[in-house]
Amino acid sequence: MTMLMHLSDVNEQEWAAAFRQALPNHKIVTRQDHFDPQEIKYIYVWKPEDDAFNGLDNLEVIFSLGAGVDGIVKHPRLPKNIPIVRFVDDELTQCMTDYVVANVTMHHRQATRYKRDQAQKNWSQYYPERASTINVGIMGLGQLGKDAAEKLAMLGYNVAGWSRSPKGIDGITEFSGVDQFDAFLARTDILVCLLPYTPETEDILCLETFKKLRRDALPGGPCIVNAARGGHQNEEEIAVALKDGTLGAASLDVFKVEPLPAESPLWALDNCYITPHIAAISGLDAGVKLVADQINRYEATGELRHLVDVSKGY
Repeated sequence: MTMLMHLSDVNEQEWAAAFRQALPNHKIVTRQDHFDPQEIKYIYVWKPEDDAFNGLDNLEVIFSLGAGVDGIVKHPRLPKNIPIVRFVDDELTQCMTDYVVANVTMHHRQATRYKRDQAQKNWSQYYPERASTINVGIMGLGQLGKDAAEKLAMLGYNVAGWSRSPKGIDGITEFSGVDQFDAFLARTDILVCLLPYTPETEDILCLETFKKLRRDALPGGPCIVNAARGGHQNEEEIAVALKDGTLGAASLDVFKVEPLPAESPLWALDNCYITPHIAAISGLDAGVKLVADQINRYEATGELRHLVDVSKGY
């Protein structure tokens, strides 16, 4: 059995070496190697190029390096009826929750206010309210959203989640479907986006959404945190909202164009916290173990876990 590494912006040789140790009875190749496309049974992919699936007529499973699979399911030459396995790992989940918790607490504790006071050498002793007065709303209740929601609830925040369908998470108020979206927004002070990227969720972080958030809890106005996909956000409208007070602050880890262009107005806004797509990453050891276990199970039983529903896009 042969597996191909197709990992754009990632060190393919490093991953291939690790897989050769984990799967000694399999042949592991990279795009730089000479190989027959007909022999490829598995492909491990991140940001697939246009030719990613060319000639892979005997492909059996597509493994994603990342939790997000929009780049795969939207690929114009994606083979039909080939199972796609997403990356689901406790390490990545923990890193994402770390990012979300850090930014939610930062906005709750009025980081922008104190940063501005410091710049003006202004000693103003405003005391932020306790966490139990703050409503956090998480869009997307998959593994990442569920974990972040549970950890924030443990810290005392009032946490609600919005997803396509109910998930039944203990201690979390749930809203689902388009009909409940406005009610979800109306009770939210800090909006966190961990949604899968689909046509329905494109540009969901926009002025229309922001204007529906609760406005009487955080002194500077409601805040947003996006660690999902750049396609979820209308960056021009985020800049407008941050300037006119519709939003008090924003934490953005992802962007439609990466690196974020120097001419983006977001760079200059002191209430916009920009990180370069580092909220969470699929670690080498965890990724290799996850896929190796999946392959061994698949070859023994035909079973695969964490399958993507291509019709839904996640």
